[in-house]
Amino acid sequence: MILSKKTGWRTYRRPDEKSGGHGVGWSPIIPYSFAVPEGWEEVPVSIADLGGTEIDLRFANSKEGRLFIIVAPVLRFSDTLGDDVTIEKIGPPEKVISAFGPEVIGENVEGKVLSMQVAEHMGRTYYQFELEPPHVLITATAAGNRLYLFNVTANGLQWKKHYNDLKRISDSFRVV
Repeated sequence: MILSKKTGWRTYRRPDEKSGGHGVGWSPIIPYSFAVPEGWEEVPVSIADLGGTEIDLRFANSKEGRLFIIVAPVLRFSDTLGDDVTIEKIGPPEKVISAFGPEVIGENVEGKVLSMQVAEHMGRTYYQFELEPPHVLITATAAGNRLYLFNVTANGLQWKKHYNDLKRISDSFRVV
């Protein structure tokens, strides 16, 4: 984790040597990065967690919110996408949030999507969503043979008080 003393924000980059991605249809996970303010800490992930083995990482701050990253093999959804999938091959933003939003919030997302945006960074497309209720920001992309769902969530008071930081965290997610 790299800390900027000037801004008080840290950048997390998934270590190349970190384990994960075992089993049929899995390959090594392409590293990703994101920024969080000081005070956010990594939270251990258990295969007993909701989301099970597909949750790769959790971070949280008890006063501001929490985040988690789901890294799912695209073979789970289609065996015709290949080994170098893009989010566009999986589908348009509406299809992606309808199919994968329930993985994040545990229920149908119909009527909960407040906004949808498409962004491009260094040649990779990211779909960004804001849902309510619950208060959640989702950034989705694909790389290699995996779908990445980066989720930032907070309770009502945290959302109201720290929305700008939560949005900055969500917008900082990149597969490197």
